[in-house]
Amino acid sequence: MQCCTMTATSPPGNHTPNSTGNDCPWELSDKARLCRFLCYGSEGDIYTARDECRLSVESAGALLALLQEGRGCEVVEEIKRFTEDGRAVRLNPSLFALALCSQHSELKTRQAAFKALKEVCRVPAHLFSFIQYKKELKEGMKCGIWGRALRKAVSDWYNEQDAMSLALAVTKCKQREGWSHQDLLRLSHTKPAHETIALISKYVTKGWKEVQVAYADKENSEEVVKVLSYLEVVEKVKHTCDEIEVINLIEEHRLEREQLLTDHLKSKQVWRALLKEMPLTSMLRILGKMTADKVLEPGSSDMAAVCERIQNETTLKKAKIHPFSILLAIENYKRGQGYRGKTKWEPDSSILKALDSAFYKCFMNVEPVGKRFAVAVDVSTSLSSVIPGTSLSTAVAAAAITMVIARTEADAQILIYSEGALVPCTISADMTLAQVTAELVKIPSGSTDCTLPITWATENGKAVDVFVILSNNPVWTCPASPVEMLKKHRQKSGAFSKLVMCGLTSIGHAIADTEDRGLLNICGFDVGAVSIIRNLAQDLI
Repeated sequence: MQCCTMTATSPPGNHTPNSTGNDCPWELSDKARLCRFLCYGSEGDIYTARDECRLSVESAGALLALLQEGRGCEVVEEIKRFTEDGRAVRLNPSLFALALCSQHSELKTRQAAFKALKEVCRVPAHLFSFIQYKKELKEGMKCGIWGRALRKAVSDWYNEQDAMSLALAVTKCKQREGWSHQDLLRLSHTKPAHETIALISKYVTKGWKEVQVAYADKENSEEVVKVLSYLEVVEKVKHTCDEIEVINLIEEHRLEREQLLTDHLKSKQVWRALLKEMPLTSMLRILGKMTADKVLEPGSSDMAAVCERIQNETTLKKAKIHPFSILLAIENYKRGQGYRGKTKWEPDSSILKALDSAFYKCFMNVEPVGKRFAVAVDVSTSLSSVIPGTSLSTAVAAAAITMVIARTEADAQILIYSEGALVPCTISADMTLAQVTAELVKIPSGSTDCTLPITWATENGKAVDVFVILSNNPVWTCPASPVEMLKKHRQKSGAFSKLVMCGLTSIGHAIADTEDRGLLNICGFDVGAVSIIRNLAQDLI
């Protein structure tokens, strides 16, 4: 596409009422603040990449206000939407919010929260976090957390699980946040609703030997036999030092690394067996370690199999991996050493080639938002311009973000800062990442005036729904108020325009303290930032 050409796919006033419950679309309501909190853990207009916010009652003012207004059931529904639809960048805020709702004074809110527990807490780690948040919220109070409602909700969580899924869950994630399955089953007084759940409950609370004694002489159903056999395999692998036997058990029963002993993971052959069925996102994180430990060796069949999986379209689509995730994996692998510890490796060309192929294939996983975008870029090739917490240069990151928008959105303007002005930039769908990077940095720029893209669009009669500014400058230059400029563009175009300012090297600087829902600051950049831009564009936060 020619990014300097505007395709009028929708009329200026085409925006629909937003989903955050505002009569005035740019007013920051309590519902909008709640959506921000559920998305990234803060009600404010700053998202800091790779930085987990500390959650507290004080940081959830809008949530509390909605509860006081008697809108608790509405809050619970919003929590469910954010977790089910994948809108949440971080899941802990939703778990914290659900814990808060479950302890509210209104009965209907508590009932709705406990009813939603299984939908929100899909894996044991989520359930453990939810319980811990409840404990923290009750600190200083005389009453405990294990009332009848929580006991029933936790019991239902276990009883409503598929038996084999639960057997995997309790053997893979045994404890987290200071809680274990044994704790939860004991404190909830769970009465198993099915014989297979009773078997798993006995295994967790009493141990394998008790299970063997209890089920040895019984005439067991087919389902019980299936679960027994699986638990026997898990126990068997924990008590064997035979490498070949461990490998056979992994391959035959699809055991995962969390179910193995630490000593097992010292074996290259064991890792090779695990890699065959390992989730792709997990595999991408350990490519460096696998290369350093010679698990993956140049020219080997195992290396070829891993490379094939990395770039397999079906696998990539199933894993729903975003191109930016692949880009981070590429840069981390090219770096040749981990961020912590002394692990070092020589990057393998076949892995890099597979990752490069995967990067372009993953664009199929990005669904268009269907909005009119204007992306203004101000980056340099300075070696110091690296996104905090990554080995990714701001120029390459900006190119990748620009490519995602240019390739997936039918209506996108790409602009480059140049000596106090903006110039259109031509980016076509067949350009490589290297070519786009070169295009973005070929013109020297100065300070980043975040109002320039808005002025450019307004003066040229371009109706824009979302302005995205990408800069490696941690501090913005604003001769005029960006909020006022946005308002002028909204009035002239009829669109509810938004402004996202990405300070790629910033660690927490905001351009303005505003109550305008259409303005957000992103400090640094990660995959979560991509979701935040998408959510804002769709009026979800």
